[in-house]
Amino acid sequence: MMRSLWLVLLFTLAACSGSREEAGFADLAGVADSETGVPFLQPGPGDRLSFPADFGPHPQHRIEWWYLTANLKTVEGDRLGLQWTQFRQAIKPRPADAPAPDPDDWPLEAAWMAHAAASFDGRHYFAEKLARGNVGQAGANAEPLAIWLDDWQLSAPSGSGPWRLQVSADDWSYDLSLSINGGPVAHGDQGFSAKSASGEGSMYFSLVDLQIDGTVTLGDKTLQVSGKGWFDREWSSQFLKAGQQGWDWFALHLDSGDKLMAFQLREDGGAFRSGTWIPAQGDPVALTPDQLRMTPLSGQDNYPRQWQLEVPGYGVRLEVSAPAGDYRNTGLYPYWESPVTVSGSHSGVGYMELTGYGD
Repeated sequence: MMRSLWLVLLFTLAACSGSREEAGFADLAGVADSETGVPFLQPGPGDRLSFPADFGPHPQHRIEWWYLTANLKTVEGDRLGLQWTQFRQAIKPRPADAPAPDPDDWPLEAAWMAHAAASFDGRHYFAEKLARGNVGQAGANAEPLAIWLDDWQLSAPSGSGPWRLQVSADDWSYDLSLSINGGPVAHGDQGFSAKSASGEGSMYFSLVDLQIDGTVTLGDKTLQVSGKGWFDREWSSQFLKAGQQGWDWFALHLDSGDKLMAFQLREDGGAFRSGTWIPAQGDPVALTPDQLRMTPLSGQDNYPRQWQLEVPGYGVRLEVSAPAGDYRNTGLYPYWESPVTVSGSHSGVGYMELTGYGD
């Protein structure tokens, strides 16, 4: 889902470049680069997804990310959670059909950041990388799919075949094969996902049925793993509106074969909620704010680690729980990212992301 930590990077880049940011992040859509006159584009309800192009970068949008979570098991049956995310932050907009700048000119149209985490046996491993764009250190392609930052990379062969994700941190790593079952699921209004009642939003789709197999190395121990994955893709030029404090996001694989994506953005006096109910049989259903209830039940270090999620119209009443442990990703902007188990009207597993809590 969305990532507030980009605000930190945005302000850092603004300080270095001398650009104005006093108007606020959400007002930057449509602002043109002073040298080229090219504006940043902002998605709206009339926009539509296009494949395979939308797996690749959107250089005329200000922010975007590629995001994978995985609920895996070892050969012995022990649960293991994984996360990988790569972010692009535009500094200058460029139309998608315009040629990329020459790397020999040392351009700076975008900055990149990647996060990776592994959660196993009560321990949480996290690593963060930053990179300059447009010089080969980091980037993304749609066909064949390739998203990379240094030696962290998600790649796919031309045509059909599993994707491969490789990450290597100081004392841990993973090497995974991702087999995709089913096509992309568009969230919101055919891919435009509103993030407030006043219309701010992003383009957002997911691959919700991935079979993942591979190895995870933690210290001197290498584990064979397999399980389920969820891949998100999102881009925009607007973000949180004034008064929104953070968000709570869930992606759940239910044992019935149904799936649920749900999020809320907390703001003064309440929250804006949205989600997608993905039945085992039939088409995905976009959930409006009044169709979805999200209630925190208990917390740790100001992060609610147990939640009740309800979709009354579909007989869904879930209790979602993080395992014991501290699952904060302690990068530039700390946030909570943990695997979860599901009980109640349905059982299952999934992932939870919480931002804007504590300091």
